[in-house]
Amino acid sequence: MIWFKEFTPEMLNSRSKNHIGALLGIEFTEIGEDDVCAIMPVDERTHQPAGILHGGASVVLAETLGSIASYMCIDPDRYLAVGLEVNANHIRPVASGFVKGVCKPLHIGGKTHLWEIKIYNDKGKMNCVSRLTVAILPKPKDQ
Repeated sequence: MIWFKEFTPEMLNSRSKNHIGALLGIEFTEIGEDDVCAIMPVDERTHQPAGILHGGASVVLAETLGSIASYMCIDPDRYLAVGLEVNANHIRPVASGFVKGVCKPLHIGGKTHLWEIKIYNDKGKMNCVSRLTVAILPKPKDQ
């Protein structure tokens, strides 16, 4: 297992609701040995004007998953995990239902983490693939 300590989806979902992930309805659903999953509704909160999932909403799901995964790998009393770069390829449109993101590590180092996040529609077809690079920084002494 790659996680710093044991986490449950309920623990992740009980965090503060004052962030973009909560506004878009992102919910963590599974935590495996080396992966973490979440779902996001495809509705008026996540649509673009054409009535399909906004690519930026997919990126929010991907960055939320990768950032939380990095947080789960570090000692949060000593380190911060901050995004450095995110990219996404949008493969097919999604108009309704839910999408599910599956986040797996490509590299977990002392100073950087690299995550691959695949996002699937509720029929199990991939609609987006993303990569997130996260910097692991020492926590400032005054925090």
